[in-house]
Amino acid sequence: MKKALYMLAGFSDRDFDWLLTTGRRNRIPAGNALIREGEPTHALYIVLEGKLAVSVAASGGEEIAQIQSGEIVGETSFVDSRPPSATVMAVEDSLVWSVPRSLLSAKLMQDVEFSAHFYHSIAAFLCDRMRDTVSRLGYSKDQAPLQESDLNPQTMGNLELAKVRLNWLLRRVKEPA
Repeated sequence: MKKALYMLAGFSDRDFDWLLTTGRRNRIPAGNALIREGEPTHALYIVLEGKLAVSVAASGGEEIAQIQSGEIVGETSFVDSRPPSATVMAVEDSLVWSVPRSLLSAKLMQDVEFSAHFYHSIAAFLCDRMRDTVSRLGYSKDQAPLQESDLNPQTMGNLELAKVRLNWLLRRVKEPA
């Protein structure tokens, strides 16, 4: 499942409006880095179009994962305030929705409801990512990847709304600036 859906399913209409008015679309040409391992990030990103490769120096810079439309990037460094542990490079021309770290941090400090929605959503998809990683590494060969039906009922109830929001965001950013 697209990780951005976790966030959008947990957001209220007011939260989503803030995300739309605060974020900006950024084009990332093929071959350019969105995030560099060890260097501070200045935004949280939702991938809207394209394909990005994830690599880490410890594996000789080899690609360890790919990120496509509907994924969120930069959330781990946002949550733990440490530099990224991987480089994220555009494999093809890509489009991301960029939410500046400074504005998101201020919003989280000022708006308790938004903060609760944001962190609950982040926790849900980080758990999903961890389960998927554990499964791929073979620690749990019998466990299938998380499916939509495995989500908590509140998230499931908002999943269709989240899909509509993601599609609306995609259409909005494709409009000429």
